[in-house]
Amino acid sequence: MDVVIVPDDATIGALAADQYQKLLEAKPNAVIGLATGSSPLSTYAELIKRYQAGQISFAQATAFMLDEYVGIDPDHPERYRNVIHNEIASKVDLRPEAVHGPDGNAEDLEAACADYEAKIAAAGGVDLQILGIGSDGHIAFNEPGGSLASRTHLGVLTAQTRQDNARFFDGDLDKVPTHCLTQGLATIMSAKKLVLVAQGAGKAEAIRQLVEGGVSAKWPATIMQHHPDALVIVDEAAGSKLELADYYREVAKASGLV
Repeated sequence: MDVVIVPDDATIGALAADQYQKLLEAKPNAVIGLATGSSPLSTYAELIKRYQAGQISFAQATAFMLDEYVGIDPDHPERYRNVIHNEIASKVDLRPEAVHGPDGNAEDLEAACADYEAKIAAAGGVDLQILGIGSDGHIAFNEPGGSLASRTHLGVLTAQTRQDNARFFDGDLDKVPTHCLTQGLATIMSAKKLVLVAQGAGKAEAIRQLVEGGVSAKWPATIMQHHPDALVIVDEAAGSKLELADYYREVAKASGLV
């Protein structure tokens, strides 16, 4: 796992966008993973800027979303398919039919999960997956205590996650869905490259556990320690609890990551 500590969110976005650009230049028809939440927004902003400047194209790419709420109205602005459309897909040249997400409104949710796994496999697997991290260490909607070997599944959202997401629902916790469909940890780990981005002191403990803690279902993101190609990009605040921060800075500089 490579760890890069940078001064600000704009730098996080630039470095993460570099990973997408390198991939798409080498493999225009790459399969990319897209995440919602505030963490990847600076990355998406940078990708849109580069697309508008003619530096990057998604025209041949395929995209898969990490997760989706269960039972949310198809037209709701916080439905993740709509969020991804508004934040990135509609602002670059991604083909609408090339953007896939789990069907949280399916009559048979278990079948929808299996179908989503099959679609990812049929596309050849995800080449690059961007990730955020929750303050409790969850990635996608894989909450603490879940299986480290899980595949796409129906999940229950914890009180902490629902509270974290209430800001997207006018601060009303009752409006936040209680269930989701999410790629499992094993599904995420099947991606060829993982790029996790985090900002702010509220993520500092989760980042400390991710990078320097033991692998445990209590902190789901720690499974990334077993991935052969994982990159963690954080700002100073999110990296403030890392005991080996000076080492990570030295290695990042020597490796040309910054």
